[in-house]
Amino acid sequence: MALRLNPRIPRVKLPRPPFPYSAPPVPLGLEGPPTTSRSGPDYDTDWARRLPARLARATLRSTLMRAGVAALAAPEVHGLDRLEAWRAGAGDGPVIFVANHHSHIDTPVLLTRIPEPWCDRLFVGGAADYFFRNPVTSALSALAIGAIPIERSRVSRRTADQAAELIEQGWSLLIFPEGGRSPDGWGRPFQRGAAYLAFRCQVPVVPVYLQGTGRILRKGKKRPTPATAKVDFGTPLVPEEGEDTHRFNARIERTVAELADETATDWWSARRRAHAGTTPSLTGPDAPSWRRAWALGDPSRRKRRDRRPWPDL
Repeated sequence: MALRLNPRIPRVKLPRPPFPYSAPPVPLGLEGPPTTSRSGPDYDTDWARRLPARLARATLRSTLMRAGVAALAAPEVHGLDRLEAWRAGAGDGPVIFVANHHSHIDTPVLLTRIPEPWCDRLFVGGAADYFFRNPVTSALSALAIGAIPIERSRVSRRTADQAAELIEQGWSLLIFPEGGRSPDGWGRPFQRGAAYLAFRCQVPVVPVYLQGTGRILRKGKKRPTPATAKVDFGTPLVPEEGEDTHRFNARIERTVAELADETATDWWSARRRAHAGTTPSLTGPDAPSWRRAWALGDPSRRKRRDRRPWPDL
């Protein structure tokens, strides 16, 4: 016969074990020691940049992650010569990789395609409300992709200070300045976090354009569909004389749009449009949803690449 607990019996609260078997009590009028958060924007990720975690992450990146990306995306990479030319002149210092964002597979694709030496000391800006929503996802995000929590709803000085400190220590940053995945296949305006950090830490920004990842695992889709993706690295950008963070951020977004145009058509046509200031925007036409979907079109029905009026996202 199964025993049934009587709900009328009061719960017995066990006494707290004395010091040193538990934390000492805090005297009245004094603040206690800061507590360690196990999730959310205050999650401590310092342990993920220590040697054991870095070795585990490098092993994961070169085995399971690379194999999964090859099976789902088989990405074609362009623009590595631009990074090599920059590296030959400026050295191996930290940089900020800025990319458009259409899928959860964007991060694994870039983590397995960003070249050395940056891939070995790289951290990712991850949304605190998604990647750090509980202790399990927080630990996995910090370990697997080297993420730090970024608050999307407001500007956090703590997050900016943490990112700046890591960059000053020689770590490169991968960030998606749109703040989230595309809801309809078109991009969203870039936020100024990357431009601010570039000004603050005096490091270049590497624009990156990703094509085809939205077809693999777009927002709202639960099962991936294999498709070919493309990764195009642009020439690193540095703030020009007279630029502020707003203008520099606009130039970063415009450069990613130029990479998208180059990927959709060809280098010469894209450069002519960039020179004339007629590069198609990543955000698409300012029109109702049906018009935006029509303008995006079906890539499988497009036969002549030089006639594509919008980038294939």
